[in-house]
Amino acid sequence: MASNLYNLGITMVFIGRLYSKYTSLFVVMMLDVDFAELKAEMAKYLPLGLVIGVIVLIQLMFAFGVWDYSVGYEGRLAAQFGSGTNTGELGVILYDDYILIFQLAGLVLLVAMIGAIVLTLRHRVDVKRQDVVAQMMRDPAKAMELKDVKPGQGL
Repeated sequence: MASNLYNLGITMVFIGRLYSKYTSLFVVMMLDVDFAELKAEMAKYLPLGLVIGVIVLIQLMFAFGVWDYSVGYEGRLAAQFGSGTNTGELGVILYDDYILIFQLAGLVLLVAMIGAIVLTLRHRVDVKRQDVVAQMMRDPAKAMELKDVKPGQGL
C-alpha cells in the first residue's frame, strides 16, 4: 500500500514538474526577463522571505507534530492490488480508472506548450525567411541570367 502511494506521488510530482518547467520556460521567453536586475531585486527582499519561510515551517511542524490517525482508520484503507509490480499496478490505475483525467492533463500540457510558443513567436526583420509562394510563382525565364565572360576577365 505504501509503495503504491509512493509511486503515485512520484508520478504526480513528475507531471507537476513538467508542467511548471514548460510554463516557466515559455513565460521567461515571452517576457524577456533581465536576470541581473531580478537577482538584485531579490537580494533586497531575501530577509523578509526567510522570516516568512521560517514562520511557515514552524507552523507546519506544529500541525504535523500533533497529527495522528483517527479511530478505525484500518477499515477505510484502500483495497490491496493484484500481484503485479508497483509500476505495473500504477499503469493499470492510470490507464483504466483515470484515463480521462490523465489524457486531459496531457492535453493541458500540450495546449500550454503550443500557446507559449505562439505567444513568444516574433517576426524579426533581420532574419531571412523563406517565401514559398514567391518561389513557386517565379518566372523561370527570369530566374537565371547568362553573361558572356571573355577569357581572362572576371565578372
